[in-house]
Amino acid sequence: MYRVAVCDDEEKQRELVKNMLITLSIKTNIEFEIELFGSGEQLTAYYERREPPFHILLLDVEMSGINGIQTARRIRELNNLDEQIIFLTGYPKYMVESFDVMTFQYLIKPVAPSVLEEKIIKLCQYFQALDKKFMVIKSAYDEFVIKYDDLISIEAAKSLTIKSKLHFTTVNQTYESKGTISDYALALKDHKFLQIHRSIIINLLHVRKFAKGVVLMSNGAELPIGRSKVKEVKDVYTKFMIMKVDGYDSN
Repeated sequence: MYRVAVCDDEEKQRELVKNMLITLSIKTNIEFEIELFGSGEQLTAYYERREPPFHILLLDVEMSGINGIQTARRIRELNNLDEQIIFLTGYPKYMVESFDVMTFQYLIKPVAPSVLEEKIIKLCQYFQALDKKFMVIKSAYDEFVIKYDDLISIEAAKSLTIKSKLHFTTVNQTYESKGTISDYALALKDHKFLQIHRSIIINLLHVRKFAKGVVLMSNGAELPIGRSKVKEVKDVYTKFMIMKVDGYDSN
């Protein structure tokens, strides 16, 4: 599923683009989760709250308040660099300026459905090629796409109501899901992750230091290392750092 934000200050245009995406989804079986924003301020506020990011941003340029390019620039300044941006506008004069915010495409209105469909399909193919860098976790009511590099740790959580409850802590927020630590440890072993405790998996990229049986992570969390795993953890981390310094890290 690909998350798409449509930002335009005209409701008619927002609905038009939304319907194009729904039609494309029916034709191709590509699933989209679409959210509509009536202004650049609304979309930037969404990102400032560190809500789940989008894969694709479809932005109008000329809007009341901050325009589409200013909106995109603010989102990039918040270190959101993976979103693919398509500008939909009736003003060709902004094309050169749009390059400053790493734009995927600049389309002139009115945009033919076939043209937008072609661009969106290309983006979906691009994201499929990046699948090795992302994981999908499911909560009770939703699913989230997380970059492996953004995931700090996975911890088993005690719960009287939910069996096998897990907390996925990322650089932005914590997500809840279900599963077992052992299954995730096996699935993530080739992605720089290591099980340090029967109930904890860490991302080696986010380790800051070891001290007295705990590991200090990039978010300040101190996570305990199981007694039987102390030597293994230090050996694996030492090897990881040597390979990283020598440039052998291929992920």
